Amino acid sequence: MVQIDNKVISLDLFKEYFVCDLDCCKGACCVEGESGAPLEDAETDILENLFPVVKEMLSPAALKEVDRTGVWEFDVDGDKVTPIIDGRECIYSYYDSKGVCKCVFEKAYSEGKTDFRKPASCYLYPLRITKYSKFVAVNYHKWPVCDAARIFGKKEKVRVYQFLKDPIVQYFGEDFYFEIEKVAKELEKQQLLGCK
Repeated sequence: MVQIDNKVISLDLFKEYFVCDLDCCKGACCVEGESGAPLEDAETDILENLFPVVKEMLSPAALKEVDRTGVWEFDVDGDKVTPIIDGRECIYSYYDSKGVCKCVFEKAYSEGKTDFRKPASCYLYPLRITKYSKFVAVNYHKWPVCDAARIFGKKEKVRVYQFLKDPIVQYFGEDFYFEIEKVAKELEKQQLLGCK
């Protein structure tokens, strides 16, 4: 682990390789799992406010789930999450012409309908952020559905922190990412990152 300000960061961010390979995984992270995407407190209000913007993009099954649960819900652990359809895909997902599962918020963002790209837990994935009273834990979540991303990342020689530059900058700021890069260079200099 390394520490930058009040953030305690797993070395896996620097050691592991990762680049999403949607052609291979077909957006499985929007489908698999025990519950929906984790939401920060402020994001529940955002989802409620943006629902009219994305409603027309949702499937009939998703709209039925919204009628049942609302635009967000608590999971079995009491965490705020996006609802899911029949224990599977997030209600805010859709399938493109290639059968890839994607996010309606990101679609609305790319069409200039909102400045909200997607929930932070999705945008930052495979990072998982856990906030404690005195520090923030930044960990790498290794999930079998992302095996293709690890293979592709290794082929392209892209580490987790490099792949996630934009979301890290958006969430934590440019100064934090600059410090991440400094740590990566030092770890590389000390030959602690393994093969490139």
